[in-house]
Amino acid sequence: MHGIVSRDLKCLLARKNQEIAFLDIREFGEYGMGHPFHAVNVPFSRLESLVGQLVPRLGTPLVVMDDHGEGRARRAAQCLADLGYGDIAYLEGGVAAWRESGYGLFAGVNVISKTFGELVHEHFQPAGIEASTLAEWQRQGRPVHIIDGRPIAEYRKMNIPSSVCCPNGELAKRLPTLLEGDASTPVVVNCAGRTRSIIGAQTLRWLGIENPVYALENGTQGWRLAGLTLEHGSDRGYPQNTETKDELGAAARRLAGSRDVMAIGAATLDNWLADDRRTTYVFDIRTEEEYLQDSLPGAVHAPGGQLIQATDHWVGVRHARLVLIDDDECRAPLVASWLALMGMDVAWLRGGRASWSCLRNLTKRTPGSMSPPAPQTVDLATALEPTTLCLDARPGMQYREGHLPGARWVNRSLLGKQLSEDDIHRPVVIVADEERAACLASELKAHGVNRIGWLVPAFDAWASEGIALDRTPNEPDDDHCIDFLFFVHDRHDGNLEASRRYLAWETGLLAQLDEQERSTFTL
Repeated sequence: MHGIVSRDLKCLLARKNQEIAFLDIREFGEYGMGHPFHAVNVPFSRLESLVGQLVPRLGTPLVVMDDHGEGRARRAAQCLADLGYGDIAYLEGGVAAWRESGYGLFAGVNVISKTFGELVHEHFQPAGIEASTLAEWQRQGRPVHIIDGRPIAEYRKMNIPSSVCCPNGELAKRLPTLLEGDASTPVVVNCAGRTRSIIGAQTLRWLGIENPVYALENGTQGWRLAGLTLEHGSDRGYPQNTETKDELGAAARRLAGSRDVMAIGAATLDNWLADDRRTTYVFDIRTEEEYLQDSLPGAVHAPGGQLIQATDHWVGVRHARLVLIDDDECRAPLVASWLALMGMDVAWLRGGRASWSCLRNLTKRTPGSMSPPAPQTVDLATALEPTTLCLDARPGMQYREGHLPGARWVNRSLLGKQLSEDDIHRPVVIVADEERAACLASELKAHGVNRIGWLVPAFDAWASEGIALDRTPNEPDDDHCIDFLFFVHDRHDGNLEASRRYLAWETGLLAQLDEQERSTFTL
């Protein structure tokens, strides 16, 4: 474990074909307020549970970063070393030193994917349509297909009236059924903001459909800013059990070939997985329903549209190798084409479902949680005993909404300030999900706490049993609620000013890029 200065790290990130994992181990709210362009968030409070999937190869060079070099990064580096990672550095001076070196910080999340969307808009210029124009079409009764390119859970929260949910990664498979042979009616693709509207519209152009195609400018937020009303709780989803049309599958494969995306066989993938010098991710990009019904052991589920939209949720290693699988040789080449433009080394597996049985090495390289075991479970009565120190390690906003009487909110990143000398000698019960409980228990042991139990949260049941939960709207206060991103957080809850700020953030991303960051992409 050693330190690295900002200038040297910037040079490392610029090197082509050299793997590096740049991990911002601050909590989600801290990360979202400003981070380097290529930093991937792995909060210290969930470090062991997340890092195995994001950085599956123990030999990967790692750089961890905290706020001011206050020691959190070095503690995280030690935890990573304990897990078996062998090439670990910490950024000297943290994000503050990065800023002082003259390098940019980016607010928000999924910054690389969002920036990519704006570059696609600049480069390909898909046609756009304003919310007021689309609403006027609807008022006039003019036929129009409105396709929402987000996952169904997001769609149900709010959607454009009469729209149908079809995530972008599913367009090549589901579109013929959605259009039912109609080759003339305009198609409008929307999301909540801009990125997935742009990606979806350009996808349809690449697939060669004859219909006029538009991206709804600023998505559902633009709809609300135009004074229009959204629907909530809609359930108009993409058709299930759809047969892939040969012409769209062929179009997707031609597109991948034009982007120099490799189509590989099972033998090649097995060889890649056996290579300990490179990181190879294998992503099943089909829908959740398909994945749960019939999946390839060892493949990680990453729905195709979301893999483009939020790549850093799945990929923690810059310049790693990605292989996408599907069952029909249609969706994987299409999504791979987009990822190639994002500057990724990506391939897709030939043969679809039939090739899965030929793989031998995938289950040997299965990533996952590296968390230590959670503490032994205890009952509610034990947690409420006066001598017990009850520590609620759930997200801060959940604690505000309701917690057990006397329970103290803690976060692993703040534990050194939240734990007193007397606390160390008391029996402790952690209230949290399993991964947070396991990570916090590891940190408590490092502080000298020896008697630790785990209470599985069941707040609804406890309330029905007559337990009066405490609600503290201002505790933890905003300054300490570092696991929550206040940055335009209520843009989907009717706060129009928050929506304006968010859309200005998206459209302003390109202006923040330096030459090295822009060279990430291959547009």
